[in-house]
Amino acid sequence: MRIIMTNSLEGRVALVTGASRGIGRAIALRLAEEGAHVTLLARSGDDLDQVVSEIMAGGGSAAAAVADVADEAQVRHAVCDLVAREGGIDILVNCAGIGVFGPIAETSTEDWDRVMAVNARGPFLLCREAVPAMSGREGAVIINISSVVGVKGYVNQGAYTASKHALMGMTKVLSQELQPLGIRVHTICPGGVDTDMVANARPDLDRSVLMTTCEIAEIALFLITQRGNAIVDQINVRRAVSSPWFC
Repeated sequence: MRIIMTNSLEGRVALVTGASRGIGRAIALRLAEEGAHVTLLARSGDDLDQVVSEIMAGGGSAAAAVADVADEAQVRHAVCDLVAREGGIDILVNCAGIGVFGPIAETSTEDWDRVMAVNARGPFLLCREAVPAMSGREGAVIINISSVVGVKGYVNQGAYTASKHALMGMTKVLSQELQPLGIRVHTICPGGVDTDMVANARPDLDRSVLMTTCEIAEIALFLITQRGNAIVDQINVRRAVSSPWFC
């Protein structure tokens, strides 16, 4: 059986978190370009409105949902609104994330809890609330944006690394639990991408050799549109100039 790549997401309903900037923004724009009805979720309404306007100006369909992914009530409200408006969800991309960087011994409990709340609790809440609206929809897919630190560990990134390891663990279980429902679950683990977070965490890196957010968006699109017997569970992505990090 040959693998079929569909070139259109016409009529598909997508929810992308962290969509006001960075990788989330790039994925939202790319899905809208392919015809998906995209709801963009983030905490900043002004930034979301700018992305929504860009999508609409290009002939796409988009709506904004202002919410903190770590807040259970806000997540439930955002998902319920989306389902009431669109009737269900076909694509969920968990991209919202924050980082606090420094030695573990100097990391405050408040910083640790906040990173875990956004990066691990957030995807859990989104998946839990969205799954009922995805069940039974052909080609339903969840993509969790993890990181190289979801597989490896780097000094001064203890809280961030722990949160991404937690996300990876949840994803492994979720993929098995949702398989009978026909919902595919994937992770993308990027290394250095040209985002504000990476600039803050690694100011030593030459931004000209970092991966672009658009490159990650293309990988997400591949996972969403791939049809056939072959399923990709996890994609590790690194900068071309960095050393391979096979595990």
